This record gives sequence, structure tokens and C-alpha cells, in this order.
Amino acid sequence: MLDASLAPATGDGERVNPLRAGIESDRITDPCSIVFFGASGDLFKRMLLPAIWALRLRGILPSGFALIGFARTKYSDQEFRDYCRQQIDAFAPDGSKPQGELWESFAQCLSYITADFKQLTHFQELRKHFEENDKRFGTGGNRLFYLATPPSVFPGIIEMLRRANLDPRNNEQGWTRVVIEKPFGTDLASARALQKIVQRVFGEHDVYRIDHYLGKEPVQDIMALRFANTIFEPIWNRNYVQSVQITSAESIGIEDRGSYYENAGALRDMIQNHVLNLLALVAMEPPVSSDADAIRNEKFKVFSAIAPPRHEDVMSMAARGQYGPGIIEGAKVPGYRGEPDVAPQSNTETFAALRMSIDNWRWAGVPFYLRSGKRLARKISEIVVTFKPIPHRLYGESTDAIEPNMLVIKIEPDEGVALRFEAKVPGPKSHIRSVFMDFNYGTGFGFHSPPAYERLLADAMRGDQTLFTRWDAVELAWEIITPVLDVWENTKDFTFPNYAAGSQGPDTALQLLAEWRRL
Repeated sequence: MLDASLAPATGDGERVNPLRAGIESDRITDPCSIVFFGASGDLFKRMLLPAIWALRLRGILPSGFALIGFARTKYSDQEFRDYCRQQIDAFAPDGSKPQGELWESFAQCLSYITADFKQLTHFQELRKHFEENDKRFGTGGNRLFYLATPPSVFPGIIEMLRRANLDPRNNEQGWTRVVIEKPFGTDLASARALQKIVQRVFGEHDVYRIDHYLGKEPVQDIMALRFANTIFEPIWNRNYVQSVQITSAESIGIEDRGSYYENAGALRDMIQNHVLNLLALVAMEPPVSSDADAIRNEKFKVFSAIAPPRHEDVMSMAARGQYGPGIIEGAKVPGYRGEPDVAPQSNTETFAALRMSIDNWRWAGVPFYLRSGKRLARKISEIVVTFKPIPHRLYGESTDAIEPNMLVIKIEPDEGVALRFEAKVPGPKSHIRSVFMDFNYGTGFGFHSPPAYERLLADAMRGDQTLFTRWDAVELAWEIITPVLDVWENTKDFTFPNYAAGSQGPDTALQLLAEWRRL
């Protein structure tokens, strides 16, 4: 227990929480106008709007800030402000409700354009909004476009920005950036086609391909864990690591997204972006600096060292599943094929697992196991680094199971790091048992880390691309999984559904790894 009397005092005598020593407030973002395409949609109201409001509450948004909603739903400016207040009330955390003078001043920064994404006149109207915001709020000509829309309209929006002279080349006063939500394409060919459209309008330094997993605090801490601690980095290689497991499991189903998920599946939806990005952070070499491109260069090298599997090898290095009816938290839930907008004989996977190899000096011979799925036993995202077993037994009775050391990076719902090691059980006999040292962010630092979108939105407004994905890495990620997609899409799996909702997943995953960490 920390003694509050030992905490340093501020100038007015107020005691400072010692757990938060060294934690500085985030710096204020650049002045800017931010436009959310799809501002009447689910992503905006549940995630993006509460994140912007939280940034305002934390004093991170500058005085020169304005938000423009751009969507098909008909709203006046005041109706949009009322709508935003309702959504913040519904989805913002407790203690951050919109009220008082702070809300009133924030609401004045909100405006709306009822728009058709295919009409050039609406984008020309957006240009006028920017000019008005520069004069009224002092946004300095800085513009951030956020594509919170279905991916099918990304190309059309970007082309309209070019035709309306809203591209960076036509902004002499400030900067122009675009945030593109995942998925960036639905396969390798569509990703390349989208990139051609994007690069006609934006330079790579203006493009922020967002993966909200990278904004989670434990994910950001992977590099700090490795490169700020001498006890880990010397053994972070093939000489000491036996395997790496990366899991992103959910207990929820597809949540009325049947039409989307039928064309996506677990491999596209999670493995190609979220999970492969985690792999890159675990496996990358130390960057020469903390500069965004230095870090992204090392992530690119990891993907470059992963050879896409041959089609004939897919069945031995990949497993897929589809959930059937089952029990989640005591309630019966339908199988995937019983969900709305799902084909009765759908071949779409709701679970995907891969065994991958990184062919470089550090990781040669170390298997990386990746899995992600819907309707599993519980929601959990984690990285498990299992170290090699001891070479010779000195301690413990012959009946004692001496487990290899294990480092667990917990991403969600818990955030922290746990280390498993072996210890002698107290007593006269030499019994050995596994124990855990467990670090939790909430108790360790005295506060809970903010949601990922807060960090990522602020970084986009600051021009920090560290936590955003570069095109060359996106392209390589698609190249890695394309053979698996090809085989699965052209091979009917007659075992579907092959795991019950609320279970550990399909038995086919055990063919890749019998010792998956239990969910």
C-alpha cells in the first residue's frame, strides 16, 4: 500500500497521486475542421462522437476546432446538435454527459450538410463550410476528412474531394488529411484499386488508415515492454521462444451485420488487419527511433519475411469454423446460418486460425499461431509468448509438471501483463508449481486508459502516423492471406456449423495447435 503522505505536493499543497507520477497530459491538437462522412451512422454515434467529446473534456481539442457532419439523413444544424447531444448522452461514459457552458460552446462548433455522396454540389458546399470555419473558429485551413461510411463508397468520396478541389494540392493555407476506416479493400485486387484512387488525391503522408486495435494502450505498450526492459529483449528470439499465440475472440455474434459479414468472414474482418498488426509489433526489430516511419519500416520488414502459403499447403496451416446454436451467458443464441441476412447454406467462416512462420534470423523455426472468432466462450484479446522448457530437470518431484515460462500481454477486456514462472511450494518436499506475476493498468497507474479512438483521432489531428498502417504493409498483409482466401472461397466446407456458440471453437483448430490457451 502506498502512503499518501509520501506523495509529492503541488504548489498549493494538494497531494499528487504517486501512481500517476510522470504521466503528462496529452498536448493540444492542431486547429482544424473535421468532417465525418457518414455522420448519421453507427460508428459515428457510438465511437467517434463520444471520442471527440472526451477530447474536449480533457482539454485536448484546440479552441480553433469545428466538426461537420456529412450524410444523407436530413438535419438542420440545430437538429444535428440535438442528435449529437442525444448520442453522447447514450454512449459516452458516465461522468462525461453533455451539459452546461462546455456543451453549449462545443455545440456551436457543430454543423451539418445533408448530402448525396455522388453530388458534386454538396462537396462544393463543404468547401464553403471550411472557409466559414476558418474565419469563425480560426481553424487555420486545416482539414481532416474521416470516412466513417461503408467501404463501397470510399472511392466515390475521394474522387469527389478531388473534383471539388478539396485535395491537399489545392489547400495553400493548411494541411489536408484523410482517415480511412478498415477494411482497406476486400481482397488484394480491390485494395490495389482503392490505393490507385487514393494516391491520385492524397500523398502517403496525408493518409491515415485506421486500425482501432493499434490505439489500445496495451498494444502501444508492446514496444515499451520489449525495448525499455533489458530482461525481455535478449530472450525475444528463436533461441528462447517456443511459440507465440495471438487471440482475438468475441462472445457476440454478427449483430445484424449479416450482409456485411457474408462478404467478409473472420479472415478478412480480423486476421488481415488487427491480428497481423499485433504480430508485426511482437516480431519487429528495434526501430532506430520512435519516429512513425522508423517504426512502420520495421513492421513492413516483418510482413516481408512471411511467405504467402502455397495453395496446396493451406489445409495444413489454416483452420476455419462457423458457429452453430449454443448458450451464451445462460441464454440460447442462434447459429450463424440462422442470423438475419445470412444464406441458409453459407460457407462464410466465423472463426479463423493460422500457423505462420517468419523467415528471418530472429524468428526462424518459431511458429506464430493466430486465431479470431465470433460466439466463442468469452471476449478476450491477448498475446501469449511461450518460452522454451528447461533443458534439464533439477527441482520438483517426478510427478510435478514443470511448465515453460509464459508472458501474457492482455489487451481486452483486462489490460495488463502477466508472467508465469515456476516456484517451489512451501514445505519440506521439493514440489514445483506455476505462479503468476500480474500487472494491471488500472491499478498500476491509478486510472483507466481512454478508448482507442480518442488516441487515434488526436494523433490524426496532430499529424502523428505511428499508430496508422502504411500502404506497403496493407498490401503485404493482403498478399499473405490471399492464398487462404482463394482456397476457402473455392472449397465448400460441408462440416459447417462445426462449433457451438459459447465453446472454445472448432476441433479443426486443434490440428494446428493442441495447446491453445483456454478462453
